[in-house]
Amino acid sequence: MSTASIDTTGDGAAAVSIASPVAIARELLPTLAERAERFDETDSFVAENYALLKEAGLVEAGVPAELGGGGADVAELAEMLRVMAHACGSTALAFSMHTHQVAIPAWRWRHQQVAAVEPLLKRVATERLILLSSGGSDWIGGSGKAVKADGGYRVTARKVFTSGAEAGDILMTGAVYEDEYGVQSVIHFGAPMKSSEVRVVNTWRTLGMRGTGSQDVVLEELFIPDAGVAFTRKAGEWHPVFQIIATIAFPLIYAAYLGVAESARDIAIDLAKRKEPRPYTLDLAGRMDTSLRAAQLAHRWMLETVAKNAPSAESVNEVMIGRSLVAEHAIRTVELALELSGGAGFYRRNGLERRFRDIQGARFHPLQTGPQARYAGAIALGQPVTQIY
Repeated sequence: MSTASIDTTGDGAAAVSIASPVAIARELLPTLAERAERFDETDSFVAENYALLKEAGLVEAGVPAELGGGGADVAELAEMLRVMAHACGSTALAFSMHTHQVAIPAWRWRHQQVAAVEPLLKRVATERLILLSSGGSDWIGGSGKAVKADGGYRVTARKVFTSGAEAGDILMTGAVYEDEYGVQSVIHFGAPMKSSEVRVVNTWRTLGMRGTGSQDVVLEELFIPDAGVAFTRKAGEWHPVFQIIATIAFPLIYAAYLGVAESARDIAIDLAKRKEPRPYTLDLAGRMDTSLRAAQLAHRWMLETVAKNAPSAESVNEVMIGRSLVAEHAIRTVELALELSGGAGFYRRNGLERRFRDIQGARFHPLQTGPQARYAGAIALGQPVTQIY
């Protein structure tokens, strides 16, 4: 695919060229890197970077070209995010949430001929809408309360970990509806962020990924018309749409963490080369690169699973095994990078300390270690996984 890129180094007149999203991300690296420390130290959302990504055409990169977008596939989008994370992990992680919310309907349009997603994709392309994900607070169990009303539902909910909340246009989320018999289902819908019934609560004071602006979003009696419900599923059980979501989203999200680990490794190598090498430093460097390669290979496996275009319980298993391996080895890579760098790595000015904090976020996305192991074990032993999440 190709899209417009911009020259941000000139006198203000944007020079437009045609480039891949990966090439555009590389062009933007110096600007993203220069701003990263400021966003981190002030707990500020990377709003300026979002404006830059929007101007560069990356918001619509994953929309099919036939619908006005860039036509990038999941592998290309993941590479874009991985590259971006070398400069600013917060920008890459926050933007991965928008990116996967575009990639999922794009996949459904392309491979399942789901026409219902077309209007949204066209709007992303033409209006450059930012989509938000509430997956961190919803997942399979769902959250919030939907009450039946005339012609639709009234929804009250608090959605945590909503990355990029202040820049978002539509929150892709859900709420739990309980019928008269006590049966719970989850309705899925897009919540307009500019509605008077939607507000952002500033809660994001964290160890790492401080610039993602992953605030709480509160819905207060928000009306969702029946026509606005994308689909309904049983609460607490895997659904085919969630198999698509899990298969496609996590290779994109974990591309950001892989990029953080790679950049930490590069910083550590640069710092270590300033000293005379010793056997112990050779050992640390070798272990660090071995861990990094394991993370890279696991992420490649995730992308190979996506490329089969067959979301299922089995594809979820393969992606989540990859997710656990990327997290484990990316975290270990950065730990070894800090050790290899010596005292120099302890100084904020070298950037390794921020990456050490940022990489910790890899622990917290689903499926976390316990559920992932149970899911993989159930698949291996031929047991049901419907309620393992």
